[in-house]
Amino acid sequence: MSLQSKPAWAGDDFLSRCVNRLIQTKSVYTVMKQQARQVLIQTAEKNGVPWRKRYEELTAAGLQQRAEQVINTEVRYPDYYQVPFHAYEQGNLCWEAAFEAESATHAMALRVWKDEPLTWQEAQERLRSSFHQVLAQHSMQPVQDILDIGCSVGLSTLALHRFYQGRQDAPVYTTGLDLSPHMLTVAQHRDEKGEIKQWLHANAEATGLPDRSFDLVTLQFVIHELPRQATIAIFKEALRLLHPGGYLAIVDNNPQSPVIQNLPPVLFTLMKSTEPWSDDYYTFNVEAALQSVGFAPVTTVASDPRHRTILGRKPSRYPTLSRATD
Repeated sequence: MSLQSKPAWAGDDFLSRCVNRLIQTKSVYTVMKQQARQVLIQTAEKNGVPWRKRYEELTAAGLQQRAEQVINTEVRYPDYYQVPFHAYEQGNLCWEAAFEAESATHAMALRVWKDEPLTWQEAQERLRSSFHQVLAQHSMQPVQDILDIGCSVGLSTLALHRFYQGRQDAPVYTTGLDLSPHMLTVAQHRDEKGEIKQWLHANAEATGLPDRSFDLVTLQFVIHELPRQATIAIFKEALRLLHPGGYLAIVDNNPQSPVIQNLPPVLFTLMKSTEPWSDDYYTFNVEAALQSVGFAPVTTVASDPRHRTILGRKPSRYPTLSRATD
């Protein structure tokens, strides 16, 4: 079967316009976002993910009082980050989203291999390892300094850190960065052994971190949640942060995946109702954008049935650029 560059339900196609018009009807949107949430919860709990139990545990942990440890008061939230998404009116800037993020991630992994009899632990391990194996095959070795942008509650960060720490003798220093202090507080709570160097509350477009300070920068399931102008700004910041020869690695939904292109109408309508930048993402040439800001070469691998991994390398000979000119 010949695949289009994007799904028919994204962009400016007739089907996409119809879905968008439906979502823009407030009463319909309210029902759809709640239905999308219920699909995730039901997928999780029928497969043994303790969604409600985990929520209650985190609620009882007193994390609201610990948020001051991670909040950077100089952070300014961009407009795109202050719109409802993931069925939360405040997006990621609320405790409900932070307390449910881990369970939602496990449910998402289960849906990648929904026809296979996997436990949620097996599905999560397969999701992470499929990305890590592409990194091992196509990027630099060894790795010392890692930045995980959009780290959420730290599942991606800890898994990535442990992957590299387990395959090399040299120590690995990993930073998890996110714009939500709620997510970062949960991430810090989950990092019981203090494995991660720092959990950083900062804007991904302007991190404030030094030039040429990382071997690897990752964006794991992040850019489908962004307008393309923000994604391009983050690519520029990642280029500044990487050592020459370092890699930016992205894993996210694959617009050319048969699974994505053939989602049932109910599912893609529910998905678009909770992902406000879907049309922008599914019509965005990520590889061309990486090349336009200075990454070369760019490698794309279909890392699982639903997702792709994209690797961009910072050229070995690359001038030091300030944030003002990068």
